[in-house]
Amino acid sequence: MSDDLLVRPLEPADTDEAAAVWWRSRHAHGSQLPPAIHTAEQVATWFAGVLLPDGETWVAVDDGRIVAVLTLDGDDLDQLYVDPGAAGQGVGSVLVDLAKDLRPGGLALWTFQSNLRAQSFYRGHDFHEVRRTDGSANEERAPDVRMVWGNHPESDPA
Repeated sequence: MSDDLLVRPLEPADTDEAAAVWWRSRHAHGSQLPPAIHTAEQVATWFAGVLLPDGETWVAVDDGRIVAVLTLDGDDLDQLYVDPGAAGQGVGSVLVDLAKDLRPGGLALWTFQSNLRAQSFYRGHDFHEVRRTDGSANEERAPDVRMVWGNHPESDPA
């Protein structure tokens, strides 16, 4: 990652490139994610038609190219994907810090149980697990983990 990493909101001209980052991240060698159930074209359409107008989506740009994508949906950290070529360089941490700054009251997220690297990453950012599911509520039908940070309402199971 260069010193001139730029984080900015997703713009209409970004949607195809941002969707490609999502796709490459999901399909990288050694990925711990279940296979995507949508085509690359469907993902690009989702970025343009849903995430751009409805989501609060941010991109990290390094050397003129998008290297990571973050989407917040209310107090949910809904999407965080880093291009495999930029993984391990701190880009994801920059975006998590942005999400915390934007949602100081707390955040929640879902990650797949199979994605042990993501769980470790989020624990390193002070998220903790509050529950696990069998995956029946997600599109991939893959078991997942709910994690929270800060004073999110789900932090206290009372």
